[in-house]
Amino acid sequence: MIRTLVALCAVLWAAQAAAVTCEKVTHADKRYTVCEVDASAADLRLFLNDENGEVLGHFSSVNEALEPEGKRLAFAMNAGMYHDDRSPVGHYVEEGQEQMRVIPNAGPGNFGLLPNGVFCIRDGRADVFETLDYVDQAPTCRFASQSGPMLVIDGELHPRFLPDSTSRYIRNGVGTNADGTRAVFAISEDYVTFHEFGSLFRDVLKTPNALFFDGNISRMYERASNRSDVGFSLGPIVGVVEALD
Repeated sequence: MIRTLVALCAVLWAAQAAAVTCEKVTHADKRYTVCEVDASAADLRLFLNDENGEVLGHFSSVNEALEPEGKRLAFAMNAGMYHDDRSPVGHYVEEGQEQMRVIPNAGPGNFGLLPNGVFCIRDGRADVFETLDYVDQAPTCRFASQSGPMLVIDGELHPRFLPDSTSRYIRNGVGTNADGTRAVFAISEDYVTFHEFGSLFRDVLKTPNALFFDGNISRMYERASNRSDVGFSLGPIVGVVEALD
């Protein structure tokens, strides 16, 4: 009986440990950190405000909010564009509650560079949808964050991306596979163009759909490597949650 319990604990620990794995990747002479999440098993969530309605804004604040649950972040990054008050620019859903409607039309800035998209987390899967496709399909998302532009749409780079662009920033985003079991998050460690960043998702990470989260303010948290980027308060944050030791 004891051996059975020990074996079961080992299996559960291994499943949890495999829920997110991060590695360094170099593509076209640009460096990235890539974290792959098993969306069928990981506790993947979005965070914006605490129970009092105050903006969390920082990875440390999310960890503090999770502590009463006996949980903490294993991985996190900023997950969508926001206004000065940290409210989402586009569609935002948390724990099934819509906090901001879908914005389907073009507009200024990267967010309005159509097509843009929605990152949707459901039970056992996560998907990147082009926004109009998201509206048509109307999936029931436990969490959702709209951002833009799309990086990869059905295996093709966003049509507005230029190979000779000179606009370079630290950028981050997410891509998903067709069955929604694999969510791949990436942040550049060098300044990159949209074309370079989208090519990473299309050619290396092999995600048929990928979404840009943000640039310049991009930050990441990874507990295993003791990485916790700091800076000004963020808006939406996506994270993988695990149990405290």
